[in-house]
Amino acid sequence: MEFFEPPVVGLPGQLTDLQVHGQDMRRPLGLPHGLDLDRLRVSLDFLTGGRAIGFTPRRRLAGLRLETTDLSWSWGTGDMLAGPAEALMMAITGRRVAVSDLDGPGVGVLAGRLPAG
Repeated sequence: MEFFEPPVVGLPGQLTDLQVHGQDMRRPLGLPHGLDLDRLRVSLDFLTGGRAIGFTPRRRLAGLRLETTDLSWSWGTGDMLAGPAEALMMAITGRRVAVSDLDGPGVGVLAGRLPAG
């Protein structure tokens, strides 16, 4: 079986795109995400790994430490930002709606770097 692997972002980028846009539809409807934690880990690694071109500006996460509360994953140094993996993924990609699901001194920092709206 052959499949298309997107250039630059590869399969992790494709997975992240599907997970984020799926949440864009589920969150407003109040539906549970049902996302696999191992797949969320792939997306978080992708978003913080320097290859997430078009997903998030690098400077958005500067000086922040991200920690998930539902799996063993962390990244970065600085003001801590903690929450469920799904909420971190959504906030990293600029979704303000997910910020309220996060805790820590880094929440205000990240919120100030997200697009208005």
